[in-house]
Amino acid sequence: MKKLISAMLLSMALTLVLGACSSTPRMTDAERLAFYEAHAGEPVRSFRLFGRINSWTRVNNSTLVVWTRPSEAWLLDLNTCPDLQFATSISISHFSNTVTARFDTVTPRGPGTGRTGQMPCRIMQIRPLDTTASNQTSDERYEGEAEERSDAPPAEPTAN
Repeated sequence: MKKLISAMLLSMALTLVLGACSSTPRMTDAERLAFYEAHAGEPVRSFRLFGRINSWTRVNNSTLVVWTRPSEAWLLDLNTCPDLQFATSISISHFSNTVTARFDTVTPRGPGTGRTGQMPCRIMQIRPLDTTASNQTSDERYEGEAEERSDAPPAEPTAN
């Protein structure tokens, strides 16, 4: 009888411990955005992208983080991109290995993104991330790809 009670108590204790582990709260979209914005630098016009994206993570429906190398990441602000929440991969358009704000786009890909025909989302702003800080608490990261654009990037504004 003592063994049965001990086994039941052990089973209940394990159930409680495992339940506590599985219910660990995840950061909300607002908390993730605040975290990445705290580690983001000043906006830049563009960044270099050679080959494939190392990984990416969704922050919310208008922001994502793209790692171009393990030690190089960019916070991308997009126009509203509702399919981003369903994406299992993304494509980033670029011209001549350069991703440019207000010119290039992110296209969410995956089974749930077909609802709107995988509409591309314009990159509105690009900010470099402090990767040493952001890698400490990274969320799920996904693979992405880059797509070469056929049209030229916008001309640099001329100084008056």
